[in-house]
Amino acid sequence: MPAPSISDEDFHKFREYFYRKTGIQFEVSKRYFVDKRLLERMEATDNSLFRSYFTMLRFQASGEELQTLTNLMTVNETYFFREEYQFKCLVNSILPLLTEKKRDQSPIRIWVLPSSSGEEPYSIAIYLLEKWADINHFDVEIIASDIDTHILEHAKRGLYSERSVGQLPKQYLSKYFRRVSEFYKISDDLRGAVEFTRVNLSEPADTRPYRNFDVVFCRNLLIYFDDLSRKTAAETFYDALKPGGFICLGHSESMSRISSLYRVRKFPEAIVYQKPSE
Repeated sequence: MPAPSISDEDFHKFREYFYRKTGIQFEVSKRYFVDKRLLERMEATDNSLFRSYFTMLRFQASGEELQTLTNLMTVNETYFFREEYQFKCLVNSILPLLTEKKRDQSPIRIWVLPSSSGEEPYSIAIYLLEKWADINHFDVEIIASDIDTHILEHAKRGLYSERSVGQLPKQYLSKYFRRVSEFYKISDDLRGAVEFTRVNLSEPADTRPYRNFDVVFCRNLLIYFDDLSRKTAAETFYDALKPGGFICLGHSESMSRISSLYRVRKFPEAIVYQKPSE
Protein backbone atom coordinates (compact mmCIF):
# COMPACT_ATOMS: atom_id res chain seq x y z
CA MET A 1 0.00 0.00 0.00
CA PRO A 2 1.53 3.36 -1.05
CA ALA A 3 2.33 5.89 1.66
CA PRO A 4 -0.25 8.68 2.13
CA SER A 5 0.49 11.81 0.14
CA ILE A 6 -0.88 15.31 -0.46
CA SER A 7 -1.65 16.16 -4.08
CA ASP A 8 -1.56 19.65 -5.56
CA GLU A 9 -5.36 19.71 -5.51
CA ASP A 10 -5.39 18.61 -1.85
CA PHE A 11 -2.93 21.34 -0.92
CA HIS A 12 -4.98 24.06 -2.60
CA LYS A 13 -8.22 22.81 -1.04
CA PHE A 14 -6.67 22.82 2.42
CA ARG A 15 -5.00 26.19 1.90
CA GLU A 16 -8.31 27.80 0.96
CA TYR A 17 -10.13 26.19 3.91
CA PHE A 18 -7.44 27.14 6.45
CA TYR A 19 -7.40 30.69 5.11
CA ARG A 20 -11.17 31.02 5.59
CA LYS A 21 -10.88 29.72 9.14
CA THR A 22 -7.80 31.63 10.34
CA GLY A 23 -6.93 34.39 7.86
CA ILE A 24 -3.50 32.77 7.37
CA GLN A 25 -2.49 32.28 3.75
CA PHE A 26 0.19 29.68 3.03
CA GLU A 27 2.33 30.41 -0.01
CA VAL A 28 3.35 27.54 -2.31
CA SER A 29 6.87 27.99 -0.91
CA LYS A 30 5.50 26.67 2.43
CA ARG A 31 4.23 23.49 0.78
CA TYR A 32 6.69 21.15 2.53
CA PHE A 33 5.86 22.66 5.94
CA VAL A 34 2.09 22.25 5.34
CA ASP A 35 2.27 18.74 3.83
CA LYS A 36 4.43 17.46 6.68
CA ARG A 37 1.94 18.57 9.32
CA LEU A 38 -1.08 17.32 7.40
CA LEU A 39 0.52 13.90 7.02
CA GLU A 40 1.34 13.84 10.75
CA ARG A 41 -2.30 14.49 11.63
CA MET A 42 -3.60 12.00 9.03
CA GLU A 43 -1.47 9.32 10.66
CA ALA A 44 -2.50 10.35 14.18
CA THR A 45 -6.20 10.17 13.28
CA ASP A 46 -5.95 6.92 11.26
CA ASN A 47 -6.85 8.53 7.95
CA SER A 48 -4.83 7.06 5.08
CA LEU A 49 -6.50 9.35 2.51
CA PHE A 50 -6.48 13.14 2.56
CA ARG A 51 -10.11 13.16 1.48
CA SER A 52 -11.30 11.31 4.57
CA TYR A 53 -9.12 13.42 6.87
CA PHE A 54 -10.32 16.66 5.26
CA THR A 55 -13.95 15.59 5.65
CA MET A 56 -13.39 14.88 9.34
CA LEU A 57 -11.55 18.19 9.77
CA ARG A 58 -14.39 20.22 8.28
CA PHE A 59 -17.36 18.49 9.88
CA GLN A 60 -16.12 17.40 13.31
CA ALA A 61 -18.65 18.96 15.71
CA SER A 62 -16.16 19.68 18.49
CA GLY A 63 -13.63 21.42 16.22
CA GLU A 64 -10.89 19.67 18.21
CA GLU A 65 -8.91 18.51 15.18
CA LEU A 66 -8.95 21.97 13.59
CA GLN A 67 -7.56 23.40 16.83
CA THR A 68 -4.88 20.71 17.00
CA LEU A 69 -3.86 21.34 13.40
CA THR A 70 -3.90 25.12 13.92
CA ASN A 71 -1.54 24.70 16.87
CA LEU A 72 0.86 22.81 14.57
CA MET A 73 0.59 25.26 11.69
CA THR A 74 1.21 28.50 13.59
CA VAL A 75 4.74 29.78 14.14
CA ASN A 76 5.72 30.94 17.63
CA GLU A 77 9.20 32.45 17.53
CA THR A 78 9.91 35.18 20.07
CA TYR A 79 12.00 36.20 23.07
CA PHE A 80 11.96 38.73 25.92
CA PHE A 81 12.47 42.41 25.04
CA ARG A 82 12.19 41.76 21.31
CA GLU A 83 11.94 45.10 19.45
CA GLU A 84 12.41 46.91 22.75
CA TYR A 85 12.15 50.34 21.12
CA GLN A 86 8.35 49.97 21.06
CA PHE A 87 8.27 49.38 24.82
CA LYS A 88 10.30 52.58 25.18
CA CYS A 89 7.73 54.32 22.98
CA LEU A 90 4.92 52.97 25.15
CA VAL A 91 6.48 54.34 28.35
CA ASN A 92 7.98 57.61 27.05
CA SER A 93 5.42 58.76 24.46
CA ILE A 94 2.15 56.77 24.37
CA LEU A 95 1.26 56.44 28.05
CA PRO A 96 1.96 60.12 28.90
CA LEU A 97 -0.46 61.13 26.12
CA LEU A 98 -3.13 58.70 27.31
CA THR A 99 -2.87 59.53 30.99
CA GLU A 100 -2.76 63.28 30.39
CA LYS A 101 -6.29 63.11 28.95
CA LYS A 102 -7.62 60.50 31.37
CA ARG A 103 -10.61 61.75 33.38
CA ASP A 104 -11.74 58.57 35.16
CA GLN A 105 -10.36 55.80 37.35
CA SER A 106 -10.60 53.06 34.71
CA PRO A 107 -7.43 51.00 34.15
CA ILE A 108 -5.03 51.38 31.26
CA ARG A 109 -5.91 48.38 29.08
CA ILE A 110 -3.35 46.71 26.80
CA TRP A 111 -4.16 43.88 24.36
CA VAL A 112 -1.32 41.74 23.02
CA LEU A 113 -2.13 39.50 20.04
CA PRO A 114 -0.60 37.07 19.32
CA SER A 115 0.61 36.28 22.82
CA SER A 116 2.79 33.44 21.54
CA SER A 117 4.51 31.79 24.53
CA GLY A 118 4.16 34.91 26.68
CA GLU A 119 7.49 36.68 26.24
CA GLU A 120 5.91 39.84 24.81
CA PRO A 121 3.15 40.49 27.37
CA TYR A 122 5.48 39.62 30.24
CA SER A 123 8.11 41.97 28.74
CA ILE A 124 5.53 44.76 28.72
CA ALA A 125 4.69 44.07 32.38
CA ILE A 126 8.39 44.15 33.36
CA TYR A 127 8.98 47.31 31.34
CA LEU A 128 6.09 49.12 32.99
CA LEU A 129 7.24 48.09 36.47
CA GLU A 130 10.82 49.16 35.82
CA LYS A 131 10.51 52.15 33.50
CA TRP A 132 7.12 53.84 33.94
CA ALA A 133 7.23 56.41 36.73
CA ASP A 134 3.42 56.49 37.03
CA ILE A 135 2.95 52.74 37.46
CA ASN A 136 1.77 53.24 41.05
CA HIS A 137 -0.82 55.84 40.06
CA PHE A 138 -2.74 53.78 37.50
CA ASP A 139 -4.14 50.29 37.33
CA VAL A 140 -3.02 48.36 34.24
CA GLU A 141 -4.71 45.37 32.61
CA ILE A 142 -2.70 43.27 30.15
CA ILE A 143 -4.69 40.73 28.13
CA ALA A 144 -2.74 38.46 25.79
CA SER A 145 -4.49 36.32 23.18
CA ASP A 146 -3.52 33.63 20.70
CA ILE A 147 -5.20 31.11 18.41
CA ASP A 148 -2.86 28.33 19.60
CA THR A 149 -4.10 26.63 22.78
CA HIS A 150 -0.82 24.77 23.42
CA ILE A 151 1.22 27.96 23.30
CA LEU A 152 -1.23 29.63 25.70
CA GLU A 153 -0.63 26.85 28.23
CA HIS A 154 3.10 27.39 27.79
CA ALA A 155 2.63 31.11 28.43
CA LYS A 156 0.60 30.49 31.58
CA ARG A 157 3.30 28.18 32.96
CA GLY A 158 5.91 30.88 32.47
CA LEU A 159 8.86 28.53 31.96
CA TYR A 160 11.54 29.76 29.54
CA SER A 161 14.81 28.65 27.97
CA GLU A 162 18.16 30.41 28.16
CA ARG A 163 17.61 31.69 24.62
CA SER A 164 14.23 33.25 25.46
CA VAL A 165 15.66 35.34 28.30
CA GLY A 166 19.00 36.07 26.60
CA GLN A 167 18.18 39.75 25.86
CA LEU A 168 16.96 40.54 29.39
CA PRO A 169 19.20 42.69 31.59
CA LYS A 170 20.72 40.49 34.28
CA GLN A 171 19.10 42.46 37.10
CA TYR A 172 15.63 41.80 35.67
CA LEU A 173 16.40 38.11 35.24
CA SER A 174 17.36 37.73 38.89
CA LYS A 175 14.46 39.92 40.06
CA TYR A 176 11.60 38.34 38.11
CA PHE A 177 12.77 34.75 37.46
CA ARG A 178 14.11 31.77 39.36
CA ARG A 179 16.19 28.96 37.91
CA VAL A 180 14.40 25.61 37.56
CA SER A 181 16.80 23.01 36.16
CA GLU A 182 17.85 24.35 32.74
CA PHE A 183 14.87 26.75 32.56
CA TYR A 184 13.87 30.11 34.04
CA LYS A 185 10.45 30.37 35.71
CA ILE A 186 8.77 33.76 35.83
CA SER A 187 7.54 35.03 39.20
CA ASP A 188 3.97 34.35 40.34
CA ASP A 189 3.32 38.09 40.61
CA LEU A 190 4.15 38.61 36.95
CA ARG A 191 2.15 35.57 35.87
CA GLY A 192 -0.80 37.05 37.71
CA ALA A 193 -0.36 40.38 35.91
CA VAL A 194 -1.27 38.94 32.49
CA GLU A 195 -4.56 37.30 31.48
CA PHE A 196 -4.23 34.80 28.63
CA THR A 197 -7.18 34.04 26.34
CA ARG A 198 -7.80 32.09 23.14
CA VAL A 199 -8.87 34.28 20.21
CA ASN A 200 -9.10 33.66 16.48
CA LEU A 201 -8.65 37.10 14.93
CA SER A 202 -10.61 36.00 11.85
CA GLU A 203 -13.65 34.95 13.89
CA PRO A 204 -15.96 37.89 14.78
CA ALA A 205 -17.58 35.94 17.63
CA ASP A 206 -14.13 35.63 19.25
CA THR A 207 -13.12 39.28 18.91
CA ARG A 208 -16.47 40.97 19.65
CA PRO A 209 -15.99 40.97 23.46
CA TYR A 210 -12.62 42.76 23.16
CA ARG A 211 -13.37 46.46 23.51
CA ASN A 212 -12.14 49.63 25.23
CA PHE A 213 -8.40 49.05 24.91
CA ASP A 214 -5.93 51.92 25.15
CA VAL A 215 -3.08 50.12 23.36
CA VAL A 216 -2.88 47.09 21.07
CA PHE A 217 0.34 45.24 20.27
CA CYS A 218 -0.04 43.13 17.12
CA ARG A 219 3.52 42.51 16.01
CA ASN A 220 4.66 40.17 13.23
CA LEU A 221 1.26 38.55 12.69
CA LEU A 222 -0.18 40.45 9.72
CA ILE A 223 2.77 39.41 7.55
CA TYR A 224 1.10 35.96 7.43
CA PHE A 225 -2.21 37.43 6.19
CA ASP A 226 -3.27 38.48 2.70
CA ASP A 227 -4.57 41.99 1.93
CA LEU A 228 -8.21 41.22 2.71
CA SER A 229 -7.42 39.54 6.04
CA ARG A 230 -5.13 42.43 7.01
CA LYS A 231 -7.88 44.94 6.28
CA THR A 232 -10.36 42.92 8.35
CA ALA A 233 -7.83 42.73 11.21
CA ALA A 234 -7.30 46.51 11.06
CA GLU A 235 -11.06 47.04 11.37
CA THR A 236 -11.23 44.58 14.27
CA PHE A 237 -8.52 46.47 16.15
CA TYR A 238 -10.21 49.77 15.36
CA ASP A 239 -13.37 48.50 17.07
CA ALA A 240 -11.34 47.19 20.01
CA LEU A 241 -9.56 50.50 20.67
CA LYS A 242 -10.90 53.47 22.56
CA PRO A 243 -10.93 56.74 20.60
CA GLY A 244 -7.37 58.03 20.72
CA GLY A 245 -5.98 54.54 21.36
CA PHE A 246 -2.77 53.26 19.75
CA ILE A 247 -1.68 50.14 17.87
CA CYS A 248 1.92 48.93 17.50
CA LEU A 249 2.83 46.66 14.58
CA GLY A 250 6.01 44.75 13.74
CA HIS A 251 8.94 46.62 12.23
CA SER A 252 8.23 45.30 8.72
CA GLU A 253 4.47 46.01 8.86
CA SER A 254 2.75 49.27 7.93
CA MET A 255 -0.84 50.15 8.76
CA SER A 256 -0.72 52.89 6.12
CA ARG A 257 -0.59 50.18 3.42
CA ILE A 258 -3.50 48.31 5.02
CA SER A 259 -6.12 50.83 6.14
CA SER A 260 -6.86 54.57 6.17
CA LEU A 261 -8.69 54.34 9.50
CA TYR A 262 -5.65 55.31 11.57
CA ARG A 263 -3.40 58.33 11.94
CA VAL A 264 0.34 57.78 11.63
CA ARG A 265 2.15 58.97 14.78
CA LYS A 266 5.91 59.43 14.55
CA PHE A 267 7.43 59.44 18.01
CA PRO A 268 11.17 59.64 18.78
CA GLU A 269 11.26 55.92 19.57
CA ALA A 270 8.92 54.43 16.94
CA ILE A 271 6.20 54.90 14.36
CA VAL A 272 2.82 53.76 15.69
CA TYR A 273 -0.80 54.21 14.62
CA GLN A 274 -3.63 55.98 16.41
CA LYS A 275 -7.40 55.69 16.24
CA PRO A 276 -8.69 59.26 15.86
CA SER A 277 -10.43 60.77 18.88
CA GLU A 278 -14.12 61.33 18.46
